[in-house]
Amino acid sequence: MCTDDYLIAFEKFLNIMRTMPDTITPDVSAAVDDLCDILRIGKIEVSFYDNITAELLDKDETTCYYDCGNYDESKFISQRNITTEINVAVYTAWLRNGAEEWSEDERKKILLILNMIFVFNGRSRAVKVAERLTFFDQDLNIHNMKFFLRFFNQLCEESRISGYAVVYFNLRRFSIVNRQVGRRNATIVMQKFVDMLKDMLDENEIICRIGSDNFSMVLKQEKLDNIIKLLKGTNIPIDNNNVFISASAGIYVIPDDENLPASTDVMDRVSLALHTARRSGRKNIVFFDEELSEFNKRNMAISSVFPYAIEHNEFLVYYQPKISLDGYRLAGAEALCRWKHDEKLILPADFIPILEHGMDICRLDFYMLDQVCKHIRHWLDTGKNVVKVSVNFSRRHLSDLSLLEQILDIIDRNNVPHEYIEIELTETTNSLEFKNLKRAIKGLQNAGISTSVDDFGIGHSSLNLIKEIPWNVLKLDKSLLPSNEDDNNHQKTVMFKYVVAMAQAMGLECIAEGVETPEQIEILKENSCNFAQGFYFDKPLPIEEFEARLDNFDYTHLLP
Repeated sequence: MCTDDYLIAFEKFLNIMRTMPDTITPDVSAAVDDLCDILRIGKIEVSFYDNITAELLDKDETTCYYDCGNYDESKFISQRNITTEINVAVYTAWLRNGAEEWSEDERKKILLILNMIFVFNGRSRAVKVAERLTFFDQDLNIHNMKFFLRFFNQLCEESRISGYAVVYFNLRRFSIVNRQVGRRNATIVMQKFVDMLKDMLDENEIICRIGSDNFSMVLKQEKLDNIIKLLKGTNIPIDNNNVFISASAGIYVIPDDENLPASTDVMDRVSLALHTARRSGRKNIVFFDEELSEFNKRNMAISSVFPYAIEHNEFLVYYQPKISLDGYRLAGAEALCRWKHDEKLILPADFIPILEHGMDICRLDFYMLDQVCKHIRHWLDTGKNVVKVSVNFSRRHLSDLSLLEQILDIIDRNNVPHEYIEIELTETTNSLEFKNLKRAIKGLQNAGISTSVDDFGIGHSSLNLIKEIPWNVLKLDKSLLPSNEDDNNHQKTVMFKYVVAMAQAMGLECIAEGVETPEQIEILKENSCNFAQGFYFDKPLPIEEFEARLDNFDYTHLLP
């Protein structure tokens, strides 16, 4: 080997590697070629490993710096370097087939070359490692939120965002999957589900993990139908079992105009849509639109003024009479909420659904019960003919283990006999809520407080609800009432007849809601449903008008 030739080639190599250490350009290749010819090297490779375990398992990322296609696999020199606390890099040079063995001096020169490649190449490797730690989720090997924002902004800057949609989704009840199969298997299930979504994307689309079991996607609009189909649910095999995975999702379709939102605005919109989907209980996929935006504004406005409204007694109790068809007398009432704000009366449909999105509805329910108890105590003290009043409670209370104690505390604090209060609760299909509901109903009944199931006949678990839980009263939803305007009036009449008969055989009192016509009154009487509530008799009344009904008000003029 000529020393001068080697020094010239090494200096050329050094100068080029200083300026271009991380790419194999023609200049880099030429410099390496010269050195390899002089030192009889057939191949130079560098293998990167994420950690020592990956090195032991031979899971590497390999870059070839030189390959003449002619080398002896048994004769090589390796240089192993730890690039960070976790990364390993192994640089290897192989002798050419049939070439003279390297001298000790040549081996030192080759090690020097490998070390120089390591020094310069390590900088680019560090950049890649830093990028991976910054923009990748380490558990699932997909991009993270930071990359999502960068990717979306890049599409906008390049005017390529038109025709895309953003999906933000949450895996439904994934905590249950964790309990069923264990955290390790649950992560595998999550990975498989994410991989199924990734397989539907191309290089211009992404899926990112936002955190925990929350993910976002940027994809072309024409793929939405297939993505939504998968998000609605699929079985994932694990340990010879199938785990059903589905998601709640918010979707924002990028508008095809010049007023494109920023990435943070997009996340706000899909987050709102996802929040709506998760709260609805019925609709798991929600698209963002202006109607949803307006609803959110109303939601925020009502939520912000709610504490003031309840502190200043803006919520009023209206009472809708319940009538016994045996003598057409007042037999009870349902307490209904109205909101008087800025001298305007706001109906429940305009604020109850919004309050039910959070726990404000629970505070309102307790407020209503307290107001009803105060009214009953006043009626008792002034000698009025008091009837039982039912108060609605949201299913939101069913997560509160102290519900029974709070109800009893309000009633007893107002010194109201328990027989004057009835608690109305709606049915639920959630198994945990069902268990809590059963416990609450039994506790109320043990305390001598009547309970009723509201809107019976709407849900899917109605029969199981009355089989498992010892209610006092069954409130039949108006959808069960036959009407001459219904095409299936005969079927509804038969169904109504047997629902009433079944309830009475179980010892339940039946009351029909939404009664509006004399024909419906006749159907109730024919089927021994002895109590009715509806506009045929009375609309919900303010307290002054209802108090007048307490004084032996006569409904016989309404006899059909």
